[in-house]
Amino acid sequence: MIPLYKPFMPELPLINEILHSGKLTYGKYGKEFESMLGQFLGTSNLIVTNTFSNAIMVAISCLELKPGTKIIASPMACLASTQPLLALGLQVVWADIDPKRGTLDPESVKKTIQQNPDVKLIIHNHFCGYPGYINEINQIGREFGIPVMDDGIEAFGSEYYGKLLGNLETDITVFSFGAVRIPNTIDGGAVIFNDTKLFEKSLLIRDSGIDRSKFRDEFGEISTTCNISLIGHAATMPEINSYIGSQQMLQVPKLISEHRNNAKNWDKEFQLYNDIQPIETPHANPNYWVYGVLAEQKKESMLKFRNKGFYASGVHINNNIYSVFGNNMDLSGVNEFRNHFLALPSGCWIN
Repeated sequence: MIPLYKPFMPELPLINEILHSGKLTYGKYGKEFESMLGQFLGTSNLIVTNTFSNAIMVAISCLELKPGTKIIASPMACLASTQPLLALGLQVVWADIDPKRGTLDPESVKKTIQQNPDVKLIIHNHFCGYPGYINEINQIGREFGIPVMDDGIEAFGSEYYGKLLGNLETDITVFSFGAVRIPNTIDGGAVIFNDTKLFEKSLLIRDSGIDRSKFRDEFGEISTTCNISLIGHAATMPEINSYIGSQQMLQVPKLISEHRNNAKNWDKEFQLYNDIQPIETPHANPNYWVYGVLAEQKKESMLKFRNKGFYASGVHINNNIYSVFGNNMDLSGVNEFRNHFLALPSGCWIN
């Protein structure tokens, strides 16, 4: 069976050297990984974190959203994207999605804001690497004075109107570098800010609120004159993970190219089908982390592809069914998409 996801790992000749160097926390390789990410995406306001959850935690902490604050999110997302919101005490308000794309429906977002005028953040998940209505959602955010965060958990390398996600006009973008992501650092994440002041603030929040330039005195002792004024997180990425990430970045263009070439082969295949339609995203070029389709008969199609040796799956289930969110809304777009979406392998491991 060809798997839907498979972790990629390049050659790592310096692993043992780093392990025995005595320098295991964020340092040389963390900065190198950040630099490579910034060069790839075309931005300098970027930090890496040790987990994707902490990437979200740092981003939201920079906005100083208090427990109980309402935020809009898509139910059709990975739990890794939504559970951190509850950990921060935020109140998640679901908006509906476009059943043909799996991403937030702009009209539903606008209606949800009108019904909840105290919303303070819109989180725009780009489902399985397929960019959503970025311009439209960002415009709604500007119209109502609400910041927007692009959740690119599976969308690193995806493009929108010819520009990479993470280098758009969105206020904040987060990426995951979990084991089956592109790139992967076994675990990790990144946050990108359009606002330089928020970026500078994130450097402290990522490191437990510490300003390292003032934290220790001339004897190497913690200085009593260094104040901690921000609530922070222990979120810096270890050197081993950063080194893996820097080696991954050398391969990322090739990996994404292979995913897209496999997607073209699937495009040709589905010209022969009448009951299955590929996901279409006008003005966008997904990274094809997976290849998404809408099947009239989801279960039957899933089993048919599995019998052919391709592990087909619905990937995620809509989070609004979970009691932990306390908001089991019935959303027609979500229901329709869940009943028809299937993902097929599109990675570099396909022959």
